[in-house]
Parts: sequence; structure tokens; C-alpha cells
Amino acid sequence: MTGGNRGATVAVSKGNETGPVMVAPRRSHEALAVARHGPSDRTYSPWGMLAAIDLHDCERSRLEDPGTLRRFVPGLINAIGMRAHGPLMLDRFGDGELEGWSAMQFIETSSITVHTDEVCDRCFVDVFSCRPFDSGAAAAVAVAHFGGTFTLRVLHR
Repeated sequence: MTGGNRGATVAVSKGNETGPVMVAPRRSHEALAVARHGPSDRTYSPWGMLAAIDLHDCERSRLEDPGTLRRFVPGLINAIGMRAHGPLMLDRFGDGELEGWSAMQFIETSSITVHTDEVCDRCFVDVFSCRPFDSGAAAAVAVAHFGGTFTLRVLHR
């Protein structure tokens, strides 16, 4: 990978095909664009978008409460106009400072994952969908359920 603001070229392998990938420089709150050219010089168009929502200074009692997660995920799904596919998977696991709640929900267009960090009052939410959605609305719903402030990164993949 090269440095600076010009972007980077990396080699990727897919099956028997290897080709260059151009990765745009990363800037705060901008989508990361990727253009891939194969043997036919067709431009790769993204399959979907990923919203990575990092919450800081959350209310610890909300992070510790599985009911908050049970309310948050359907609220998020509704806010971004998606539909759940199957049941919400919710589990508490880990050791020591890494113990916390995690949730995973398939949606008809992909998935939502949530991980809580009660030690540092943080929550990490990832929404991936092959259908566009309002990532700002997703972040707002997360703040409404867990408190704190958010950092949002959007990646088109």
C-alpha cells in the first residue's frame, strides 16, 4: 500500500483472478470508494454499504441491560426501513473486561451486529445492507437507546 493522499493500490485474489484495487484515501465521515478493474475493464460497483457506528460515553446501565438491546434492534430496523429475517440472537460472553452483550440480527438485505463494552461505556454497531439506508438515522437511534455520542463511518463495498 502506498501512503499520502493519493489512495493506495493493493493486490486482491478472487478465485483464479488477481487484479489491482484502488482504495481512496480515508477522510472523516466520507465513504471509502473502491474501483476494481478486471480482464474486461468493467468497473466494480459496490454491492452494499456498511455503517460502522461507534458510541462513546454511553449510559452503563443501558449497556448492561439485555432489554435495551431487545428494544434497540427492532427500533433500528424500523428507522432504516428494513425487515428482520429470523430471530434476534443475543448473548453475554467473554472474560474479565471483555465480557459483555452481543447481538446479531439478520435483515432481509444482510445483517446488524452490536457489541457492548461496559468497562469503557462504549457500544459498537455495524449495519450492512445491499440496499441503501440512512446511516445518520441509524446512528441517531443508537444514541437514543444507549446514550453518549457517536462516530459514524460509512463504507461502500
